[in-house]
Amino acid sequence: MKSLISIVLLFFLWASALRAQQLGKVVVHDPVLIKQHDTYYVFATGQGIDVWSSPDLLHWTKQAPVFASPPSWAKEIVPTFRGHIWAPDITYYRGQYYLYYSVSSFGKNKSAIGLCTNVTLDEKALEFKWVDHGLILQSTPGKTAWNAIDPNFICAENGDPYLAFGSFWDGLKMVKLRIDGLQTADTAAILPTIATRLTGNEAQQPNPIEAPFIYRHSNGFFYLFASIDYCCKGINSSYKIIVGRSQTILGPYLDDMGNRLDAGGGKLLLQGDARWHGVGHNAVVNLDSETYLIFHGYDAKAAGKPKLRIEKLDWDAVGWPQVSKTHLTL
Repeated sequence: MKSLISIVLLFFLWASALRAQQLGKVVVHDPVLIKQHDTYYVFATGQGIDVWSSPDLLHWTKQAPVFASPPSWAKEIVPTFRGHIWAPDITYYRGQYYLYYSVSSFGKNKSAIGLCTNVTLDEKALEFKWVDHGLILQSTPGKTAWNAIDPNFICAENGDPYLAFGSFWDGLKMVKLRIDGLQTADTAAILPTIATRLTGNEAQQPNPIEAPFIYRHSNGFFYLFASIDYCCKGINSSYKIIVGRSQTILGPYLDDMGNRLDAGGGKLLLQGDARWHGVGHNAVVNLDSETYLIFHGYDAKAAGKPKLRIEKLDWDAVGWPQVSKTHLTL
């Protein structure tokens, strides 16, 4: 009997070891990070939305996906949708966790952004339950010049909620939300462009910019981070992270040379190296009095698989972010 108990115990320890991984080994795409109580959570692109949890930002355990089955509304808008959900964005707002997410098909702007909410991120809590609120915004080929993916929730100086989003086409856009965050407040017919790689010459299409993330720093500036060039090609990926800043949420966002991001500007924050190719699709979060940059990089030591990377951000004397020399990625 004792031997049977030992075998069962060893099995559970083995299963737990398989689920838990160190930072640097966690395969993710388009990660975002948030902390609830003493636990950190990463949400990322995946079947039903991937979820990882950690007590220390180094050791990560895979959780159940947000959606056990694909949202039914999404397939009506994107017929090729099979439950693989892109680029979630997590925030705590009005007493709940808001998780915006996108559904699309690669290379097309037949896309949509949805929203689900939960009162807790602890899957063991009795009140844990994701509630899907369905469609927030959609793009349609031939009707919209933008792509409704890569959402990022941010509140303005007066507390009004906005959603930054976009990929390729005519760049990154901004839409105002209702105060409850469940619907857009602006018409989708004309939305401001907050960043693009185009400079007025349409021959420069395509427009390789996506994944906006806006972070309001303690100095009062809104910082717009974005990914430029190309993801999703393993070690051939050329993703890079750029940044600009503005004193108002709608911009214009300027780089350190005074160039507008909506006219092709952008200060380079991070690019790939001999090991990490195509670093991008980032989030920025302030945790425990430190600012962190969360993103994925294609690992040349792992056949180009996209891995979770978390690095500290420092701020220079004039308020520009820079990746710290104290690396967290193992």
